[in-house]
Amino acid sequence: MMQGTPEELAGLMPPQDLKQVYRRKPVDPAAVKSRWWKRLLVVGSALVLSVYAVYEMWMVFAAGKITWPEYIVMGLFALTFCWIALACTTGIAGFYALRFGKKPQWLTSALTKKTVVLMPTYNEDPSRIFAAIEVMAKGIIDAGEGEAFDWFIIADTTNPEVMLQEEEALLAIRERLGDKARVYYRRRRENLARKAGNVADFCRRWGRHYDHMLVLDADSLIDHTTIIQLARRMEANPDAGLIQTIPRLIRGNTVVARVQQFATRIYGPIVGTGLAWWVDRDGNFWGHNAIIRTCAFMEYAGLPDLPGKAPFGGHILSHDFVEAALLRRAGWVIDIAWDLEGSYEESPPSLIDMAVRDRRWCQGNLQHTKVLPTRGLSWVSRMHMVTGIMSYLSSPLWLLLVLSGFALALQAQFIRPEYFPDSFSLFPAWPVLDSERAVWLFVVTMVVLFAPKIMGLVLGLTDRDLRSKCGGAWGLIKSFFFEVILSALIAPVMMLIHSGAVMSVFLGGDSGWNPQRRDDGSLPWEDVWRRHRSHVAAGVILAIAAAFNSWQLLAWLSPAIIGMVLAVPLSYYTASSKVGEYLKARGWLRIPEENERPAIECELDKVLPFYEERLASAPTLDVLAGDPVLARRRIPLIDRVAPRKPGELKGQEAQVFTKLSDTKDPRQAFSFMNDKEKAWLLSTPELYQRFVNMTAENAVAAEV
Repeated sequence: MMQGTPEELAGLMPPQDLKQVYRRKPVDPAAVKSRWWKRLLVVGSALVLSVYAVYEMWMVFAAGKITWPEYIVMGLFALTFCWIALACTTGIAGFYALRFGKKPQWLTSALTKKTVVLMPTYNEDPSRIFAAIEVMAKGIIDAGEGEAFDWFIIADTTNPEVMLQEEEALLAIRERLGDKARVYYRRRRENLARKAGNVADFCRRWGRHYDHMLVLDADSLIDHTTIIQLARRMEANPDAGLIQTIPRLIRGNTVVARVQQFATRIYGPIVGTGLAWWVDRDGNFWGHNAIIRTCAFMEYAGLPDLPGKAPFGGHILSHDFVEAALLRRAGWVIDIAWDLEGSYEESPPSLIDMAVRDRRWCQGNLQHTKVLPTRGLSWVSRMHMVTGIMSYLSSPLWLLLVLSGFALALQAQFIRPEYFPDSFSLFPAWPVLDSERAVWLFVVTMVVLFAPKIMGLVLGLTDRDLRSKCGGAWGLIKSFFFEVILSALIAPVMMLIHSGAVMSVFLGGDSGWNPQRRDDGSLPWEDVWRRHRSHVAAGVILAIAAAFNSWQLLAWLSPAIIGMVLAVPLSYYTASSKVGEYLKARGWLRIPEENERPAIECELDKVLPFYEERLASAPTLDVLAGDPVLARRRIPLIDRVAPRKPGELKGQEAQVFTKLSDTKDPRQAFSFMNDKEKAWLLSTPELYQRFVNMTAENAVAAEV
């Protein structure tokens, strides 16, 4: 039987010293430099806009004597406004580039170098993963570039049944593709450093075989023309270290997933293209759907462990931003390929699934506070990290801003103002606010906040093809308002979720690592209530307090209050695939990829049933225990394990060895073990060989 992996070609991937700068000599020094005037236009405009808004806020309070609570409100307003201002000016740049800019030249040269497509997986559905690999590989084979690509599934799976399904899927895909594609599979026994450690392990053992690696996620799907174009661009630019695509969301069934699809499809290109325009050669890495120069990654992007314990110390969770920053520090170009349209992924199906994912991302982004002082980083790379940090810190900041404004209202209602202060004055010191200027500032803030969405709508309405595929002008407009209203209702709930995540990290909580659900996100009512009861309580308390103060304050806070109070039904119904399909059938939130589905997605749907049927009959642990031939078949697929040092024995290994020794019946041996021990057995060559021998002896005894 063919081995799971090719012959190893060991290479070094040393952890980088964050206090020492290592730079290479670029092939074309001019092509590596970013254009300063783009940053001046976008970032400078955001700063000017922010200074103006903060000045207006100052003038609102300066009509009277400014109190310390008002200083707090101004400080929080300044911090939160800066980030929406940058998103606004980035969106303007993106609108201009999409409307009037030229796309990069489409390359047509034949590939001469080797690329490996990496599919990391952690307890994901193997049928979806291997079906996606097959359709991507077939597209490249049909395009005549099959020899330029290898396919490598690098698994960190810990569920023993999923392990066996992955191995069955490997056999199936090799049977179907034959010698037209080289598909490999490696599963680590221990998930050291999570996904970053998974990719690093591949690089150290097989990375030197390949010039480039295209890193995917378990839900990734990329059109073959896009994959080939990425490889051609890497070959054409010897200074390119990483090229990141802007993935589009597809295959959403629930309301939450479809809202995210619509937003990323209509507004996402505005901000994504604008970001690519102004960061220029200092782009970013989002962890998947990107091609990387392997030698550059191995030499300059090895991640060190951060000092201290989790959640701020230890392995870097959000590795992608840091890897891009280290590559850029070494003098490699990081490009964002805003013009490539064939890159896809899927989204979480519910608010609860988003919360689980965002808790991990929150910890990873907050860890970057320890990476920011790294010597030699581009200021734009630091900006990427600060933006990631603020994407989570902004929630508690917004919450504090709301509470501070609420405190000002309570102060005006219940605390007697000092009309005649201690210092001599001929006139009383009336508490005064400039109400007209406050209304104007609110209008400015709303325009800045919604500008990227409005520009996305305008671009959609002026693009005949996009407009028609979204259901026409009316279909696009009604979906726009639906998304805005639903997002406004969800926003306060997500603000509380993110605030809780930030608090959890600061209190020392570690996120763990759980597989993500992909399709239906529905949960029983009691589970949804348990997850959101604190959000409902916060909304009720805020409503009562506001009503006790004044009906005007209640009306002002009503958008946030309504979202919090309705958190349970919002979460429940937006996670339902039935409700999502109902809206889809009536043209709500339609995107072009639903009106005219991508060819690769259609191919995936054709291939997927085969893998689902094949894996439904994959050998189970019970089958292996009774069939020595099947049990022996998987031996070549077990990853090698470093020899045990004399006198050293890991707890799992000792437990599995003991439980195997306690019986001659392999089924009984499995009954003694929990899932972690079964996974350890399936992943340890020596222990598994003992199990195979046991099954063979048991089979001989049964025949006698």
